[in-house]
Amino acid sequence: MQRFFNWLGIAACVVLIISCFLPWTFHADVNKDFTGFFSEQNKYGRPGKFIIIFTAVILAFMLLPKIWAKRTNLFLGAMLVAYAIKTYILYTSCYMAYCPEKKPGVFLMLFGAVAVFIGVVFPNMKMQQTTKPD
Repeated sequence: MQRFFNWLGIAACVVLIISCFLPWTFHADVNKDFTGFFSEQNKYGRPGKFIIIFTAVILAFMLLPKIWAKRTNLFLGAMLVAYAIKTYILYTSCYMAYCPEKKPGVFLMLFGAVAVFIGVVFPNMKMQQTTKPD
C-alpha cells in the first residue's frame, strides 16, 4: 500500500509542475488567461516559480531513502498545500464586482498539491526492527 502512495506522490509532483503552465483563470475584463507565471502587470506575482521549486525538492526527497528527508518532506508538503490554497483564493477571488472564470489548471494545481501531501504523509520506507538487549 505504501508503494501506491509513493507512486501517487511522484505522479502528483509531475501533474503539479505541468499545472503551473496551464491556464488557471480567464479574466474577460482584460481578455487574458492567467497562469502560474503570468498575470496582468504581474499583480498576482509568479506563484508557479515557488510551486515548481518546492515540488522539485519534495520529489528529490521522496526518492531519497533517508529518514530526515521524509521528515523534512512533511513540513515542505504542508507548506505547499498552504501556499496552493492561498494561490487558489488569490486567483479565483472576485474584484470590483467581477469574478474570473476558473480554468482546469487551477483545480489541478490545488488537488495536485493535496495529492503530493498524501504521498508525503505515507512514505515508502523500510524500517529496520531492532531488538532490545536482555
